Amino acid sequence: MPIEPPPTPWSFPAADQADSHGVVGIGADLEPGTVLAAYRQGLFPMPVNRRGPIAWWSPDPRGILPLDGLRVTRSLRQSVKRYEVRIDTAFAAVVDACRDPRRDGAWITPEIKQAYVRLHELGWAHSVEAWSPDGELAGGLYGISVGGLFAGESMFHHQRDASKVALHALVRRLQDGGAVLLDVQWTTDHLVSLGAVDIPRPEYLRRLRGAIARDVDPFAI
Repeated sequence: MPIEPPPTPWSFPAADQADSHGVVGIGADLEPGTVLAAYRQGLFPMPVNRRGPIAWWSPDPRGILPLDGLRVTRSLRQSVKRYEVRIDTAFAAVVDACRDPRRDGAWITPEIKQAYVRLHELGWAHSVEAWSPDGELAGGLYGISVGGLFAGESMFHHQRDASKVALHALVRRLQDGGAVLLDVQWTTDHLVSLGAVDIPRPEYLRRLRGAIARDVDPFAI
């Protein structure tokens, strides 16, 4: 079971008080209790820019991937057979691959990495990894699991379809483990091609309340 950290001393504005960019506030800290409190309220941390301060975001609309809506192509079915999926065996390496500064829009600072590694050590943050037959970390993703919520943070691939294989494995695990909400924050063309959709913020917050109230832990199975 995840270990509950000390509570945050910070108080966030309500998620529906975000500005037109989706920012609720700037500052606070990245202690485990602060980050978890944010997710439970519908917020997530991300720097304003690569060198800027931490902002707390609540986009409207919000991107989610319905657990029954993942688009599984014939190519992906073949790729699923090609990789070995592992859970939480290389969390820091997955974050490092996601924060590669050569990637467009790279935003994962050393402070962000440290915060999620600490949450991983407490049992809240998880990685899903696709390994090639020759033992290489070919792709993966990581995010935060709270009850029936999984909040995806980032994904990467070094080999064809490896991140999609990790996502496919994540969706199956969430379904088997009783989760009901896969948050992807913002949709992109790539995520939409996989089945992600936008929903209004009020609808996301309604679904969030139901998800985090569920007494489940998909990563305990």
